[in-house]
Amino acid sequence: MAGTGMRRLRSIADPFLAPAPSGVSVRDRLKGLTPEDEAVLRAVGAHLGSLASTDLAARCADGTNHDKDSLAARKRELTAESSSRWAGAITRASNEQWALARRSQAAHLHRLQTGIDTLRHRLSQPLKTPGTRGVPGGYACRREWHAKSRRLAALEHRHAVAVADWEEGRVRVVRGGKRLLHTRHHLDQAGLTQAQWRARWEAARFFLQADGESGKRYGNETIRITPEGQVSIRLPAPLAHLANAAHGRYVLSGRVAFAHRGTEWADRIEADGAVAYRLHLDADRERWYVTASWTPTPAPQVPWEAALARGVVGVDANADHLAAWRLDTHGNPIGNPHRFEFDLSGSASHRDAQVRHALSRLLRWATTSGVRAIAVEDLDFAREKTREKHGRRKKFRRLISGFPTARLRSRLTSMAHTLGVSVIAVDPAYTSRWGAQHWQKPLSTQRRKVSRHDAASIAVGRRAQGHPVRRRTAPPPHHQGDGVGHRTVQAASGSCGREGNRPPVTVRARDARGRTGQERGDPAHPAPFGMGAVPK
Repeated sequence: MAGTGMRRLRSIADPFLAPAPSGVSVRDRLKGLTPEDEAVLRAVGAHLGSLASTDLAARCADGTNHDKDSLAARKRELTAESSSRWAGAITRASNEQWALARRSQAAHLHRLQTGIDTLRHRLSQPLKTPGTRGVPGGYACRREWHAKSRRLAALEHRHAVAVADWEEGRVRVVRGGKRLLHTRHHLDQAGLTQAQWRARWEAARFFLQADGESGKRYGNETIRITPEGQVSIRLPAPLAHLANAAHGRYVLSGRVAFAHRGTEWADRIEADGAVAYRLHLDADRERWYVTASWTPTPAPQVPWEAALARGVVGVDANADHLAAWRLDTHGNPIGNPHRFEFDLSGSASHRDAQVRHALSRLLRWATTSGVRAIAVEDLDFAREKTREKHGRRKKFRRLISGFPTARLRSRLTSMAHTLGVSVIAVDPAYTSRWGAQHWQKPLSTQRRKVSRHDAASIAVGRRAQGHPVRRRTAPPPHHQGDGVGHRTVQAASGSCGREGNRPPVTVRARDARGRTGQERGDPAHPAPFGMGAVPK
């Protein structure tokens, strides 16, 4: 193909059904707390948070030499200052935090190595050397070459430091978050006073979470919530004097009622299923919240044919909206395209609410239309937003960096699974280009303007159904053969045969007349000259 001047297309992966979410998490506010309740919660959270900080430091000090003996020693030390269950929750959280930091460290090493390889390649090329597809060329000028050589030295130094940390098993973790820690040195820019920052910092370092226990009463012995919403906490040993109930427990005056999936949560705790709880304080609004999480019973996955039996909704995800179009079982668009907009500016809670609102409207429209499958692109920009790959394209890098691919995917899968809608992930290669090439112009009319994103949603849906992206084209214009190009045919995957040559003009004219009359060439109905009759 290189000799003919055509670009070599990359292979396209097969579509697949997105797996169901492995966990459920719901949150609600603790209302009606007295000042005494809040004082007890702060005391317990600060005490357990101090123990968690000490244990996390011990786990990081062990590095890769950690074993079951060191875990048992850590748990024994924590049990004396809290309880056996609190100690188990703290050690498990420390181990998970270290493992998460270790995975992030490996990803950081990979990004650094990728950038170093790209810079070395481009610096080795002569100036103004044009790049080829998939291989970058040289830099534009000597000034840029010098700047990139300095960046290469900086990346190599960072890589050497990261490799040394990796080999020694050393990770860098901050309880409460590095971002909040760095905010302490920029209070004026953050618009915070020192007291406000201190309140956030202490609230972020509280530890008030307990793992679920299957077979125990209401699914948890440490933090227990009854079906009526009454919350009680098993106090650590040094704070046992604050108990207001039997067995060293403190019962809060407030009540909690999970509005979302409340029935599912109630059924689970009444059956003594394991439920984990976490209490956390919003320091800005002075509100306490409870988060309940559990692992649902795995449901059987819907067969591929059943998911596509009523068609599919193709979705093209963009930076500010979702473009969707409904397709029938043969891959033909039905009705008009739909656009679900969202705004990703502002705070993280605002962005998350915008994504949830857009997905809710999408799922509501899909279920109302009777469709049981949604096709989306399997996007991942983790390796596509580096400076070394896109260079001066800062606007494009900001665009893909702010694109909520992971949030959209996880939210859509969770919400669709609740409604019984299957999510099909497809390869995003060439969907926008081929969709605009084959579908944008034919579907545009004077009253309906089809955008490139709308056409891409059709390409996504057809790829999920197993159909080719391009549509059925008209026969070649200047003769009956296929001199202009091959014609495509839209048929089911099990159909036999193929599209042949166009029938002669005489046969098409006869078919147009119908079968009521006699065949041409019959003496009773002689055909005129030039239409199949033989002159005498």
